[in-house]
This record gives sequence, structure tokens and C-alpha cells, in this order.
Amino acid sequence: MATVTLTSENFESIVSENDIVIVDFWASWCGPCKSFAPIFEAASEKHSDVIFAKVNTETERDLAGYFNVRSIPTVVVFREQVGLFAQPGALPAAALDDLVQQVRDVNMDEVRAELATEGQKPADA
Repeated sequence: MATVTLTSENFESIVSENDIVIVDFWASWCGPCKSFAPIFEAASEKHSDVIFAKVNTETERDLAGYFNVRSIPTVVVFREQVGLFAQPGALPAAALDDLVQQVRDVNMDEVRAELATEGQKPADA
């Protein structure tokens, strides 16, 4: 599946309607973003059960600000509407594949229990 463009308008529906969403925050002037783009696109084709979304930080400043994106590219991962991972920097293909597998392997019941213990609520609660 090709990557999708994530905006303030479709963010909530994309994250709430899909099990795993991996987001690439990028900008057109960013060299590392340009290098990471084909890796991200290839991963989207390889992992068809995962939504790979891109946020242009120049046009979606509110989203970038909400996620406190200070360096690009930044990768943010959601599973069942819970943010599990956020890291600046381009990932090599093997590391991105490994990240996808790690996210698939997360026991979300344990994550939700931990969030409840910490007094936090998942995004959908």
C-alpha cells in the first residue's frame, strides 16, 4: 500500500480506524527526509497491513507542534490509537522493518493496564 498524506483533518480518522499507523514527519527542504522517503515508501509496500502516513511539517504545523516535532524526519507509531514510539532521525530499512515487527508483538492489554496504573487514558478512551 502506498503512503497516505496525514493532515489535521484526517488524523483522527486514520489513527482510530487502523490498527497500526506509522507516521513520518518531514519537510521538502530536509536532506535526511529525502533520503528516508524511499525507505518509508518501500516499507509501506512490504507491510500492507500497516498504514504508513506522511505529515508535511511545513503545511501541517499544528500536527507537528502537537507531537512536539523538533527534528525531522521524526517517526511516530500508533497501535490501537496509543502512541508507542517517537524518534527523530531516518531509520535504515532493516530498522524500520524491525520496528514494525516490534509494534506487532506488543501486548496491548499490558500497555493499557500500564496506562491505567499511571492514570493515563489511551487516545480512544
